Amino acid sequence: MEFTSVPGVGEKTADALVELDGAAAALRRGDVAKLARARGLTEGRAAAIARGAIRERHDDPGGWLATDRAREVYEDALGLLQERAVTDYAEKRLRTLYPSPTESRIEEVREWADEAVERDPDEAVLDALQDVEQPTEPRGLRVRERALATVDAERYAAVKDAFPELSVEVVEDARDLSELARSYATVVAVDEEFAGVDVEGDVRVITDPESRHEEVVPERLLAFFAENRAELLAALDVHEAADIDPALDPDALRDALSRLDDDGTVRGDEELERLSNAVDDLDAAVSTAESVANDHLRDAIREQDVTIEGTDFLSLVEQGARVDSLLSRELADEYDDAIRRARDHLADALRLDESEAEFTERIFAGDPTFPTEHNDEPLNRLRTELKTARDRRAAALKSGLAEDLAALREPADDLVAEALELDVELAVARFARDFECVVPDIDGEGTGFAIDGGRSPLLDVPFTEAEPVDYAVSGVTLLSGVNSGGKTSTLDLVALIVTLAHMGLPVPAESARVGRVSELHYYAKSQGTLDAGAFEATLRDFGDLVSGASGRLVLVDELESITEPGASAKIIAGILEALDEQGATGVFVSHLARQIREAAAVDVAVDGIEAVGLEDGELVVNRSPRKDHLARSTPELIVEKLAREADGGTGSGDGADPTFYEGLLEKF
Repeated sequence: MEFTSVPGVGEKTADALVELDGAAAALRRGDVAKLARARGLTEGRAAAIARGAIRERHDDPGGWLATDRAREVYEDALGLLQERAVTDYAEKRLRTLYPSPTESRIEEVREWADEAVERDPDEAVLDALQDVEQPTEPRGLRVRERALATVDAERYAAVKDAFPELSVEVVEDARDLSELARSYATVVAVDEEFAGVDVEGDVRVITDPESRHEEVVPERLLAFFAENRAELLAALDVHEAADIDPALDPDALRDALSRLDDDGTVRGDEELERLSNAVDDLDAAVSTAESVANDHLRDAIREQDVTIEGTDFLSLVEQGARVDSLLSRELADEYDDAIRRARDHLADALRLDESEAEFTERIFAGDPTFPTEHNDEPLNRLRTELKTARDRRAAALKSGLAEDLAALREPADDLVAEALELDVELAVARFARDFECVVPDIDGEGTGFAIDGGRSPLLDVPFTEAEPVDYAVSGVTLLSGVNSGGKTSTLDLVALIVTLAHMGLPVPAESARVGRVSELHYYAKSQGTLDAGAFEATLRDFGDLVSGASGRLVLVDELESITEPGASAKIIAGILEALDEQGATGVFVSHLARQIREAAAVDVAVDGIEAVGLEDGELVVNRSPRKDHLARSTPELIVEKLAREADGGTGSGDGADPTFYEGLLEKF
């Protein structure tokens, strides 16, 4: 696959995708979790690339959201979905859902959504998802007790790039290799010529290290599982709570993680623990052993009378003997006992084995002295032996555990990815349940829309208090009604349902039919009259709109506010004529419905959101538009109320001539 053909993918990103196994399949699936594993890609960037790949695969031209208000409605719909996601990943992954005019893309998401809405958003699953995150690769890992060796300078560069955790050295021959082995616990030679060469130290020949990462640097794999322990266990909890079979054996993963410490070392091995403690405690144990010997000698000297004949004393002095030497003859047995005690203490404190304990013979040896002191050279040799044994033991344990974990590495990624994808599905399921959604019918041949019992979750009232709306439109229609009667809310509901339907998602209605739309043009209400320049720009927008407007849905909220009412009516009438000629679907909210219909050269349908009266100064409105009905305005309702009150002699209009209000009412 040519990755640079995907919208938004440059050369650098393409190189990162080439390095990622299964990148092409991930792009086809829109698998954000997989794509986010590529070098340098965040989840947000991966979601954008996945979206571009989806569009390319479905030959989607883009641009369905053709206006700012249309894009705002989409963002609002997306926000409702994202609010129901638990993980950051799901929030970003939901951005791969977008409204499309392409039938194949809509059907693809509808099939996925059909399964998603069947998911049970159980609280236990949602709680478990709180701790699930995308696994991270360990960074800054450095292994100092192991090195790679090669005789080839070109091979050096490749190996160094493949194993940044290890030192890589160039050697000329077996002698150099032997010398290198003195500085490291383990040396891995990567050249065939070293096979069978007998070199002192732990030297291994692995000619294909790039394919044996777990053996050459097991720390990399162990660090991955150590750093992602919480995420992996949380993903297991999600699968178990949701009763979904995981991609791996849960017991095998939990057992392996129980053997792994947080720093990537292997826990639970008594021999490694013994060697590690011996290295850490060596100096302290030697110091204590000296004290044991000296305390014994001090007590022996204090408790024993020492007598030296005069001739013996003179002989020793003539030989230049020190006081220690003068005493050695009398305390020889006690000194030997003290040294034995020091050696035994050192061996016991460090739990040295038989071969290691031999070093104590040389650490505490030599001519009798007081106070007793240790010998540094054998002590340093013991230290080296213990460190080497510790490092080799640790390396062997790491290799063994890494071998067990190697089979779990890819399934571990899949385990987390499945949990994260479940969160995406649960967000859709929760959305559908919270807003009582249904799967809409999409008419690929028809135009317009028909909504029964639609309720908007975008209103500033609780969803359960939103009044259901029935509304159907085919062709171009004017929507009339009183102020604050719900005309704009109706447009928002239509835009939301049409957008969700073209995303392939269920919609908040009892039932809905939507014709397949090529573009959504939603124009919000203008904030006041436009100046000449802005007015001209707006007309240019509509000039572009009516050029090739086939298949578009046009929603316009009170376009008349851009200029004088008389001119507005004529302009809107002209736009409606052009849209009608092209068979487009449009709903224009306007208070000038009568004037527009009179100015239009074609029959324009007029629907009305009807106010049935006033109660305590508040409008009582039937929110579902009435077909072929020019709704009465708020002023008309108020005049009617005043006329009724004047005629009955009630209200603040007491004494007013009813004929005045009746005359006003006749002018509507």
